[in-house]
Formats: sequence, structure tokens, C-alpha cells
Amino acid sequence: MTTLERTKLTLKGVAELAGLEGKHLGYSRWLIIDQHMIDMFSDATGDHQWIHSDPKRAKAEGPFGGTIAQGYLTLSLFPILLWEILEVEGATVLNYGIDKLRFTGVVPEGSRVRLGVTVTKVATTPKGATVSFAAVVEVEGIERPALVAEILLRY
Repeated sequence: MTTLERTKLTLKGVAELAGLEGKHLGYSRWLIIDQHMIDMFSDATGDHQWIHSDPKRAKAEGPFGGTIAQGYLTLSLFPILLWEILEVEGATVLNYGIDKLRFTGVVPEGSRVRLGVTVTKVATTPKGATVSFAAVVEVEGIERPALVAEILLRY
């Protein structure tokens, strides 16, 4: 893991996205994933599997020594953490899809995560652009990332 400082990149409009292709944009801040956040996600999605929602049982019986965040909770952090890395003024942003997604590690309750992104492709259109991001969610102190994905946004 790298310890690069985070700096938000602010673009003046969609046209500036084309110049980002192939560039690593940096990292978000570290965000703590606590039991309250895991429980709120469980309530929102109905995923009350004990590995996420029962700290006593997860500590006693689980393979990770405690509860872990849902993989989809980790994925759902992409928009808020990306906002800390990149802003495109005057643009509306829509989720367009995910071409590749792997949950490659776990996020233990109480750990800190951050997002790192690289722009892999920018396809411009008369009305905007579709941008493909190589996204990696790192867990502080754990070598293996929790998530790697290719995420598409429309600006």
C-alpha cells in the first residue's frame, strides 16, 4: 500500500475528462467501517447474516475474529469516496455499470478503508462521456485489497 497524500481533482467540465485516460487519480481519505454502519446496511438490504450482524457469534464461531462488512457495503462506498478524489463541475453523474467486480478480501468491523482510482477509458459523446475507473478498496494494515472493480460512470 502506498501512503500518497490525497488531493481532490476538480475539472471545469466534462470535456476535461478525456485528458485523464490512463491516469491514477489518487486516494480518498480513510473511512472507519464500524458495527453501526454494518448494521444500517443490513437493515437497508435485509442482509442480517450473523457474520455481519452478530458480534458475539462472529467472534466465537467466525473465521475472522469478529464481524465483517458486507461486500456490497464496501462497493456502495464508491460514490462518496470518489467524490473526495474527483469532481466535475457542471456535470450530472450516473452509475452506468460494473464491467468487473471481485471481493478479494474482507473488511473487519472497526477497520479503515480507502478508495484508489485510475481512469482506464474515457468515451466521449456529444452529450457527455462514459468513464471507466479501475477501483481498488484497501483496508489499512492488510496487504490484500477488499475489492477490485472496473466501474463505469456517465457524465
